[in-house]
Amino acid sequence: MSRVVVGMSGGVDSSVAAWLLKRQGHDVIGVTMQIWQDEDACFIEENGGCCGLSAVEDARRVAAALDIPYYVMNFKEEFKKQVIDYFTEEYLNGRTPNPCIACNRYVKWEALLNRSLSIGADYIATGHYARIERLENGRYALRKAAVPVKDQTYALYNLTQEQLSRTLMPDGAYSKEQIRQFAADLGLKVADKPDSQDICFVPDGDYASFIEETTGREIHEGNFVTPEGKILGRHKGIIHYTVGQRKGLGLALGYPAFVLEIRPKTNEVVIGTYEESLTRTLKADRLNFMSVPDLTEPRRVFAKIRYNHKGAWCTVERTGEDEITCIFEEPIRAVTPGQAVVLYDGEYVLGGGTIR
Repeated sequence: MSRVVVGMSGGVDSSVAAWLLKRQGHDVIGVTMQIWQDEDACFIEENGGCCGLSAVEDARRVAAALDIPYYVMNFKEEFKKQVIDYFTEEYLNGRTPNPCIACNRYVKWEALLNRSLSIGADYIATGHYARIERLENGRYALRKAAVPVKDQTYALYNLTQEQLSRTLMPDGAYSKEQIRQFAADLGLKVADKPDSQDICFVPDGDYASFIEETTGREIHEGNFVTPEGKILGRHKGIIHYTVGQRKGLGLALGYPAFVLEIRPKTNEVVIGTYEESLTRTLKADRLNFMSVPDLTEPRRVFAKIRYNHKGAWCTVERTGEDEITCIFEEPIRAVTPGQAVVLYDGEYVLGGGTIR
């Protein structure tokens, strides 16, 4: 059978993924990726991610219980360049990044896959809830998890064909409850380990303080304005806000107020009504196509504009060398520059891009 390197976070999902692959007869090697050093500031991302000392110890114990080799690999340099620098730059430019998507593509896959291949592995594997299939057209594509409530395909839309062809995701065929039961039956202590919801390098959720400390940049106050430019009050600095935000604005306008736009050049945050926060159109770039090599004509697809978005129908067409335009059938709220729009053709990921 094949040699498979499993990214082990110390959580239940990646632990059971390793066991499932060993049960299938693969030669399994467990690897924990050391990408964020500060133990106090490291909440373990459940689906196979960042690691402080507690994650390493949990993963090491699981590997011993499964009787598989186990190693820790250092990817801190790649993580800083591809995730932290990107995260801070996006916020400083008035956009709202998704660091998990960047980490998946460039660290958990590109860096781990290259290093794994260099030590003789055939595949890497993770504990994500998604499935990988080769389609009739010869392309590899992500298919939604068998139990949609845990589906994680949104955060994986920009994996390349080469990466998909070298990846296994055994957990995608099961529910979270089944995965926990497998772990309990095996006597693994991580069976009841809670999922982490936080960005691993900002566990307290204070993005603004992290950006200031990391970049050494002083973030200046500015004006809240209407779309027409009327000043409504003062804001704390653009990195404190995201398009679509309603809470924490500190404005008493007599109506529910929403962030419509962030203007870094003038240091303004544009405020409007709920109705003004709705749109039917978005544009995206930094494209990655998955189930198809390209878009050659307009196509009706199901789209998600953030991880927890239930999704909406739209017509998508290519409108530039690195641009697609989506026109939605019903108005949608909080189309946020920097976030991903992911397009689905049935259960399969067609592709996606970064919202402008």
